[in-house]
Amino acid sequence: MNINYYQGVMYLRALMISADNFEDLELFYPLYRLKEEGVTVKVASMREGKITGKHGYPVDVDLTLDEVKPDEFDMLVLPGGRAPEKVRLDKNALEIARFFFHQNKPVGAICHGVQTLISAGVIEGRRATCYIGIRDDLISAGAHYEDKEVVVDGNLITSRDPDDLPAFGRELIKILKK
Repeated sequence: MNINYYQGVMYLRALMISADNFEDLELFYPLYRLKEEGVTVKVASMREGKITGKHGYPVDVDLTLDEVKPDEFDMLVLPGGRAPEKVRLDKNALEIARFFFHQNKPVGAICHGVQTLISAGVIEGRRATCYIGIRDDLISAGAHYEDKEVVVDGNLITSRDPDDLPAFGRELIKILKK
């Protein structure tokens, strides 16, 4: 991984892509867990302003998807909920996901977050997990589904649902420290 340094200090930047109706825990837990480690986290979406989770919690959007310069980030995180149904339709989101895979940068996706990866065409041949309701979509896209709390396959970290957040967060941090 290409790690950025500022005045001799490791400087990591993570990009989270989401939209309205995200699963609140799946966005906020990795957001704050990464911040605890000193990672700068930016939230990107299709529009400016705020996006709101399915339980009503808002988060500020730092960048629109067309403003994102993926080479400025070290990691991509894709929370679940209903948001990935919208995100996967945005060509910029798909190009960003492809960039992270082509650069072998860490990508974390939880629950429905893998829908963006499915639409980006980057999941074929990879080991992954997801919310049980989209398991067949993941398998149809050519992934090797594993029903585990977290699956790590190279640069890809996936988890099933909010119950798996401790394992998901642990692996996000572990891959950054490699």
